[in-house]
Amino acid sequence: MDHMEEQQPISACVEKWDFNWLLHRAAQRVGAAFADEAAKFGISPRGQLVLQALTNEEGQRTQLKLGAMLGLDKTTLMSELDKLERIGLIMRVPDPKDRRVRTPVITDKGRDLQKRAGDALAEIERSLRARFTHEEMAVVRKALIDLADGDAPVHGSCL
Repeated sequence: MDHMEEQQPISACVEKWDFNWLLHRAAQRVGAAFADEAAKFGISPRGQLVLQALTNEEGQRTQLKLGAMLGLDKTTLMSELDKLERIGLIMRVPDPKDRRVRTPVITDKGRDLQKRAGDALAEIERSLRARFTHEEMAVVRKALIDLADGDAPVHGSCL
């Protein structure tokens, strides 16, 4: 009997144990754990992603370039930037070359919150990875990278 046959379904959706459903369900559970933790800091996982990108950014990046880098459509990104700006975690400054263009910049408050939230989310990830051996995690990671790196276009935001 192989490993999958030994496991018993843990939900009412017994007939949904196909590959797509399992990936979706795993993403829901991981996403919920991250959302719960990020909420403790008054932000969303998407907000943390934006703050992390702004923290790690060596040069300034326009809103348009930030959205493309993160896989966030314009509407989703603007909504997230509005929330982060409203609570003082970022500010948007006009580009000196084109006043219509805005560049999001993380504030000191945003940098501090990003560090604390990032550390807490890293701990959530460590606890999730702890379910697997090092070898299993290497296989999972490779499989997910292979699936994410496809030829077909990807629609929607990364989060």
